[in-house]
Parts: sequence; structure tokens; C-alpha cells
Amino acid sequence: MADAQHDNVLIVHCHDLGRQLGAYGHPDVSSPRLDRLAAEGGILFTRAHATAPQCSPSRGSLFTGRYPQTNGLAGLAHHGWEYRAGVRTLPQILAGFGWCSALFGMQHETSHPQRLGFDEFDVSDSHCDRVVDRAGRWLRSHAESAAAQPFLLTAGFFETHRPYPPDRYRPADPAAVDPPGCLPDTPAVRGDLAAFYGAIAVADAAVGRLLDDLADTGLDNRTWVVFFTDHGPAFPRAKSTLYDAGTGIAMIVRPPTGRTAGPRVYDELFSGVDLVPTLLGLLGLDVPDDVDGLSHAAALLAPGPPRGTPVRDHVFTSKTYHDSFDPIRAIRTKDHSYIENYTSRPLVDLPLDVAQSPSGAAFAPLAVGPRPDRELYDLRSDPTESTNLLSGDPGGTDQIATELALRLNDWRQRIGDVIPSDFAGSRIMMRKLDASR
Repeated sequence: MADAQHDNVLIVHCHDLGRQLGAYGHPDVSSPRLDRLAAEGGILFTRAHATAPQCSPSRGSLFTGRYPQTNGLAGLAHHGWEYRAGVRTLPQILAGFGWCSALFGMQHETSHPQRLGFDEFDVSDSHCDRVVDRAGRWLRSHAESAAAQPFLLTAGFFETHRPYPPDRYRPADPAAVDPPGCLPDTPAVRGDLAAFYGAIAVADAAVGRLLDDLADTGLDNRTWVVFFTDHGPAFPRAKSTLYDAGTGIAMIVRPPTGRTAGPRVYDELFSGVDLVPTLLGLLGLDVPDDVDGLSHAAALLAPGPPRGTPVRDHVFTSKTYHDSFDPIRAIRTKDHSYIENYTSRPLVDLPLDVAQSPSGAAFAPLAVGPRPDRELYDLRSDPTESTNLLSGDPGGTDQIATELALRLNDWRQRIGDVIPSDFAGSRIMMRKLDASR
């Protein structure tokens, strides 16, 4: 890691993608540039999970290394949630080590972007083509500067958030898409997925253009490239849920091209809170004591597959406020996922953008019914989390559920996770919404 302290970081992130890329085994999705990023020296994270299945809380963890419960971003920024005083973001941490920073396009951590700590920012237009234009100009200017500092450049895309207007995103062929098993296979659902895939194709091309700009400047030789999304896609049983489709995220990290590194798959559990400490570790920098996450830098830099004890054997995920007060918590290992639901809600939560979509309308009859207090899934035999092992006689699974419940409780105690009553939580949500209007 000689001279790692002088490496740059380019972060590209998008909305509501989940793992819907060709590199993650979706041949019906056109994502050649991101697939190439993974195939040509990139590290493909196959078990990365957001801390939350909605935008602001997830992004807050990705950019602070702290859970929503400790950084204060428990709900959506445009509903009035903000970081607590004293919480430091990645650009603020890196500034202390001499990095300059810039943000172009999407951020969803605050209604006051000047608070995020970037030296320069332009959030006036988050559509990927405009973001790449601005970020490319910044890269060229930085490359021409004789006394350039190491940098953090963040490019945030509105894509692939709903809606998917066909005049901006040419839909894929509906006949070629492969609807997930939880959705009815209807023309409307296929058309909805095709529109989503059209948005992915546009975002993918924009990522490629930005990577070309980076290479043209020669800065790719000293720049870590990080691509990720915030949470699962805006479809039923994904976004706003703690199932794998809700918290599983695409993440690809490419080392500077000046280093000899082949492509690899990182098949270990990785939490959104781990990104900040991992990046700091890759840069050879100290991790602040108030960061909740764990660094995977040593495992990523070691040659060959990870050996010995993994960095983590579980991840914690949570949701408290989205369009409504809906507190749920979960712990996930490689073998099981365990979920606790703390209020009486429908079986599957459909956030507004999903409920108003063709897929949401098709799925709505399946979302009714009471939600269980607890859920346990065997991920080895049931990777789509379709059969709740606690819905009948738990049999031998009760011991597994008990162990996971205790670990979840210990984590909640450790981070000070206080869940208000349904009455209080619903009114907190209403107060936030009223104040943000």
C-alpha cells in the first residue's frame, strides 16, 4: 500500500437498483459497462447490504459509517430528518487528512447540502447525463492542476428511481425480461420491469462515460472507483422491506489501474456502515472511534480468496420511518435471516411509488393480511425468503430464532435503538411531514 495516502476516490451511486445487473446474474438486464468494471480488475461484492431499505437512512450509513440510530437519519431527508450534531461524513473525515472533495448530482442525506462537507457541490440536476458532464469537467480541471490534492469525487444519479418515462429511458423488450417469482407474470408487470431496465441501461452508459473521462485524464492510475446503490429496486417485496431484495445492494470496487489486480468476487457479508472504514483502510488512514462499521480493507487487499475468520458473520438492518411509521429490525447471516415486526401492518409494505406502479397494482391483493411478529428464513434452501419457518410449528428452528433474536437485541441495546410506541411513532411521522411541507 505504498503511497496509498495519495490515492483518489471516485464514488458513483444510483437510486433503487438492488443487484439488477448482468454481473449479478441478470442476463435480461443490459449493463455492459458496470459488468466490465467488475470483470476488469473490479471487486464484486455479492453479500453487501444496506443498513436500511430506504434512501436517506441507507445513504447516511454509507457516507458516515454509522447506523441510522446513531447518526440521526432515521427517515427521509425531505421529510425533515437530518444528521445529529457532530456526525461527520466521509468528505469531512477525508478533509482532515488533506483530501479535497466535490459532489455532483444526487444526495439524499439532507435538505442543506452545504452541511455535508464537500468543498464544491452542484445538486441542481441529478439526471445521469448532466451529472457526468459536470463531473467530467471537474476531473479534467483537476488533472490540469499542478498542485492538485488527492480528491473524493462523488457523482450521484437520480436513476434508477421511479418514474421511468419512455422519452428518457427506452424500455427493454418486455418479452425478454424475467419477472421475479413473487410478481404475477402479466403484460403490465413485464412492461414495468422493461421500463426499469431501460433506466438501468441509461445509467450504465453514463457510468461508462465517466470512467472514460477518468481514464482520459490519466487519473485512473491513482483512483479507487466505487459504485453502489442505496437499496433494493422499487418493486413489491423489495424496497422498504428487510428481505434480501430490499437491502441487498450492488457494490463494485476497482483499485487504481496502476496496480496489478485481477477481478475477484467478495462473497462475505458487508454492511453499509462498513464502507467508510473500508475506504479509509484502503487509503491507509485511521478510522475514527465513533464509526460503527468494520474495515474489510485487509481482506480485500490480501491475494486470493479470504482466509480465516471473516470480518463479520452477520449484518443488521432496520426500518423505522418511510412513508409511514413502520418499525422493523433484522439480523442476517449467510444461512438465515430473522426479522422482528413491532407494529400491526399489512403483510408487505408498499411504499407510495411502488403502490402506484403497475407492479404494485398487480401485487396489491397479495400484500394484504396480518404481518407476523417474527419471521425466520433458511437462506440455503429458500433464498427468496418465501417460507417463514415460524409461521407454524417452529420445530428445531426455534433455537436458531432464539439465538438470532438475542443477538439482535444485544445490537439494539448497544446502539441505543429506541422504538416509540405505534401511537407516538405515527405522530412523530405526521409532525415531520407537516413541518417539511
